[in-house]
Amino acid sequence: MTDRPNERISYFNGEYVPESHVVVPFRDRGFRWGDGAFDTERTVNGKLFRLKEHIDRLYRSLRYLKIEVNETPEEMVAITEEVVKRNLSLLPEGEDYWVFQNVSRGADWVGDEPNLRRGPTVIVHVQPIPFRSRAKLYREGIELMIAPFRRTPPESQSPRAKLTNYINVTLADMHVKAQNPDAWAGLLDINGNLNEGTGQNLWLVRDGELYTPRREMILEGVSRDTVIDIAADLGITVHETDLDLFDSYTADEIFLSSTSLCICPVRSIDSRRPAQEGIPGPVTRRLMDGYKTLLDYDFEQQYLQFLD
Repeated sequence: MTDRPNERISYFNGEYVPESHVVVPFRDRGFRWGDGAFDTERTVNGKLFRLKEHIDRLYRSLRYLKIEVNETPEEMVAITEEVVKRNLSLLPEGEDYWVFQNVSRGADWVGDEPNLRRGPTVIVHVQPIPFRSRAKLYREGIELMIAPFRRTPPESQSPRAKLTNYINVTLADMHVKAQNPDAWAGLLDINGNLNEGTGQNLWLVRDGELYTPRREMILEGVSRDTVIDIAADLGITVHETDLDLFDSYTADEIFLSSTSLCICPVRSIDSRRPAQEGIPGPVTRRLMDGYKTLLDYDFEQQYLQFLD
C-alpha cells in the first residue's frame, strides 16, 4: 500500500499509520451491525478541549456495551494527544481538528473458523472542522426543523451512550434536508417532548432563564455541561425538564451546543422565529462570550472568518 503525500496519521489497533492504511474487515461488527461506540472532541487553536471528560464518556459507553479494550482511559488520552500532535503540521492556519475515537466489538468468527485477530477494533483519527460550510450559521442562525422520527427511547437503548449506530438521527436528518437542504434536524422523544438534534443539545431561553431536556432522555453532551457551568458563573438559572413544541414555539431564544459548534444560535424552529430579535439573542450572546473566555479563544470569529 502506497502512502499518499501529506496524509493524516491515525491510531489503528496499537499502531500509528497513514489514514489509507486503516482498513476494517467487512466482518467487523461495527460495519455489519453498528456494534460499537465513539466519542468526539475538537481542538481549540490546536489544543484539545476537555479531552478527559470525553474519554470518560467513551468508556462509560463501552461499559454499557460490555466492550473491553486494551487501552486504559489514561492511555487513550495520550494516544489522542499523539494523533493530534502528528497531524498539526497539516492543519491550515486558523483551522482546527475534529477528533474521533471509534471502537467496535471487532470481527465475527466465520462459522467455526477462528478470527485472524481477536478483540475490539480501535481507531483514533482527525478531520478538519467544516468551518466554510457552517460559517453563515453564526451570522444567520440555524434553521431547525422537527423531524417525524422519534429519538430512540431508553426502553430500547440508552440515549446516554454514544453508540455507533446513528440510523435514527440519520433518517431524521435525511427527511429534514429533503424539505430544506439548509435545515438541521431536531427530534422529539417517544413522549412528544423536545429531545436533541443529530449531534447537538437543544436550549431554550425564556424570561432570562435556560431550559433544556432532562439528561435521562438525551446524550449528556460535554459541551452541554460546559454551558451549565458557564451559566452558573453568570448567574443564569438552568432548568433540566421536559419541554414540548409549545415551549420551543414561544421561546425568547433558542440555541444548540455541541463539540464542534460550541454554541450556535437558532434562527427558527419549524419556520417560527423566537420572540427575541437578533442573532444571537442577549442571553445566548452572554453564554457565547462566556464560552470564549473559558476557551481563551474566539470560536465565533473563527467560523465567521470563512464567510465568502
